[in-house]
Amino acid sequence: MRPIAMLLQALCLCALLPTVEFANAADWDDALRQEIERIDRESPGSLGVYVKRLADGASFNYNADRLWYLSSTVKVPVAITVLKQVDAGKLKLGDKLVLQEGDKVDGSGALAWQQTGTSYPIDSLLKRMLRESDNTATNLLIRTVGLDNLNRTASDIMGSDVRKLTDMAEVRYDVYEQMHPDARKLSHLQLVQIAAAPLGPQRVENVRRTLNLQKDQLQAKTIDEAYDRYYRTEVNSATLEAYGKMLEQLVRGKLLSPQSTRVLFTDMSFDSLGDYRLQGGLPRNVKFIHKTGTQYKRACHMGVINPQDDGRHAVVVTTCAADLDENREAGGIFQRVGRAVSKAALPGS
Repeated sequence: MRPIAMLLQALCLCALLPTVEFANAADWDDALRQEIERIDRESPGSLGVYVKRLADGASFNYNADRLWYLSSTVKVPVAITVLKQVDAGKLKLGDKLVLQEGDKVDGSGALAWQQTGTSYPIDSLLKRMLRESDNTATNLLIRTVGLDNLNRTASDIMGSDVRKLTDMAEVRYDVYEQMHPDARKLSHLQLVQIAAAPLGPQRVENVRRTLNLQKDQLQAKTIDEAYDRYYRTEVNSATLEAYGKMLEQLVRGKLLSPQSTRVLFTDMSFDSLGDYRLQGGLPRNVKFIHKTGTQYKRACHMGVINPQDDGRHAVVVTTCAADLDENREAGGIFQRVGRAVSKAALPGS
């Protein structure tokens, strides 16, 4: 009777396993939801968070199925598009691309101030784009692969939950066009010069003077109004779930060759962990590939915890916030999100 009793006991335990796993998944989701809701309540603006544990497929969605403005996190699909062409033999990492005046735009990075006609290898431009978030390097790479190819690649990976992606100069044109249609006539050098003024009334005044307009000719009279109109166009936006799907495919080795995947991991800071935004809430012993994005009243941080080993034990985290101070407030909010995700999704945290 003893062997039969032991067999029956084992069968009962096996029958209970799915229920136990489901309960654990529900507990994980509930605990994380309570903490994220608390962070959202205590913070200005709105917050979205998507998390997926690749080990068991459990996922968490908090406003992750609505569109969020991606800011500079669009640079990851740009890098993937470039590296896909490298894998296809159409480009080489050592190929040198020539900087043109039309590539230059304000924002992060020093490339906008370099001499036109200077050439840079693709691998150097990828590093500038992902590590320094250099907008001019991004434009140069987008010009090389083509906007149509970029958008086709993004749609293939993220499906219908990603909207039209543009280059970095187009963002400026689209925003300033909300003030007056003549903004389309601005040169790239003028875009850089206008950006010398801080965002706010001085930036609006710079646009007005550069276009030689009277104040009553401005169709959007404040920077808030201009950006609000721009964000409503939904360009450069995606759901956090769709972006997370892209990162999951990346770490599972489904998007790029092993060599190109390693290049992207390195450029996304695989070998170093800082304390900025999500990173500040993560345990010091994890690996983390990531990209941040910052624009007026918008901020994002997208990444994968422990992406190595084909993502066997990886945790995908994508988060964005809107209608807040993107510099002073976003960092602390995302750090709290990082701590909440660590506690709920990482064993022993």
